[in-house]
Amino acid sequence: QVQLVESGGGLVQAGGSLRLSCVASGNIFEINTMGWHRHRPGKFREPVVEVTSGGTTDYYADSVKGRFTISRDNAKNAVYLEMNDLKPEDSGDYFCKMNLRPSSNFVSTNYWGQGTQVTVSS
Repeated sequence: QVQLVESGGGLVQAGGSLRLSCVASGNIFEINTMGWHRHRPGKFREPVVEVTSGGTTDYYADSVKGRFTISRDNAKNAVYLEMNDLKPEDSGDYFCKMNLRPSSNFVSTNYWGQGTQVTVSS
């Protein structure tokens, strides 16, 4: 069984930084895209940024460009989100998502972490 566990959320003042981590464990054959989504108060869950297995990064939230950086460590089945110059509007629950195959007999499926809360005070 595959499990994604996030860490690194917390309370930070505006302008501060946080680094989120997400590690996948269990039966994993290969991981394709890794990414982060967020659910801010009063808004729908939205994709923030993703990175492909080849290292291509796609930002879906223009507001985080230049402030958030995604990276992955394939050897550790991990994805990270470095968040700098945080703003109160960045507050919310952040979820990692991995598109992966548990074994060669399975097609790729999206797996989600449980979420980690980020609160940015003004």
